[in-house]
Amino acid sequence: MSFRHAMPFWMSLGLVPLAVLAAAWGGWWWALMPLYAWYLVTGLDLVLGLNLDNPDTDAPADLFWYRAVTVIWCPVQLALIFGAIFYATRSGLGGWEMLGLFFGIGVASGTIGMVYAHELLHQRPKWERFLGDLLLASTLYSHFRTEHLLVHHAWVGTPRDAVSARYNEGFHRFFWRVLRHGPRSAWQAERNLLARARRPVWDRRNPFWKYGLLQLAMLALALLLGGWQGLLLFLWQAFVAIWQLELTNYVEHYGLTRRHLGEGRYEHVLPRHSWNASHKVSNWLLINLQRHSDHHYKPDRRFPLLQTYPETEAPQLPFGYPGMTFLAMIPPLWRRRMNPRVRAWRRQFYPDIGDWRPYDRGKLPMPRGAL
Repeated sequence: MSFRHAMPFWMSLGLVPLAVLAAAWGGWWWALMPLYAWYLVTGLDLVLGLNLDNPDTDAPADLFWYRAVTVIWCPVQLALIFGAIFYATRSGLGGWEMLGLFFGIGVASGTIGMVYAHELLHQRPKWERFLGDLLLASTLYSHFRTEHLLVHHAWVGTPRDAVSARYNEGFHRFFWRVLRHGPRSAWQAERNLLARARRPVWDRRNPFWKYGLLQLAMLALALLLGGWQGLLLFLWQAFVAIWQLELTNYVEHYGLTRRHLGEGRYEHVLPRHSWNASHKVSNWLLINLQRHSDHHYKPDRRFPLLQTYPETEAPQLPFGYPGMTFLAMIPPLWRRRMNPRVRAWRRQFYPDIGDWRPYDRGKLPMPRGAL
């Protein structure tokens, strides 16, 4: 796989000159960043259509240029955030211009940084996982590593997983539920994992020590470079990034549940338990995150090798994730589009289940053996 083939996945770097323009020229130039990441990508999806090709996972592949963009993005994002803090607090930009600039940077650190962190955290080399930790710390969301790896992948589609959005649950209610329960759930998972090894919660192996130190370092740097104003801008950027991440989490599994087999046992995760999108351009921007069923099947599979599935095996979305997250912000529009699809999914895969109320309300038993 050559640089030419990898080039489309580098489109994330297009956000960098847009951030520089927004900082230098002020005004409404910050709006180019969400326009690029959301609307241009969705429009190009409609023009260029779907990519249904599956790469050969058995043949040896040189993935250097694919991996490179995920590695390069870490210093790029840190330079964007902290360079903008240093510049904006000294430049004479107005208050709303600074808020707009850091909204745009939050879109970049959420739409791109969180997705790249997700890719890096699933890889075996420790240095890649550390880059993922840095990206998460720059948005004050370090616990996502634990929550995603120990909880989400094991218990997606069950009551144990906070980020499995329930049928008819609007995004805004989902968002605040995840903000409340996510950190607590991650802490519980690490605590229980240590307890199984007969280690106390304050053991140095608890990654929350690292999470706290990295996040404190980010806050201190923002304060050093921009004072209290810089710290507030950093917090605003982090909130926007978290909002972007959880919008995507909401879309990925909305209304999809695993069959409860009784006594806290659930069926294995299958391709049917994730929403997928084969739209070409949004998969370039999101490094194939939308081939989500295959990611759950092979979590450490590098993004260029992820497979797509037919509708007989995995549910498909009408638009890519950027377009779907726009709908998710307007719950009536979202329900109009997605609830019929969830009901069709239930008829297709679980025609024998007559009462879905325990699934919809999260009232089924916690999975047996969950951390």
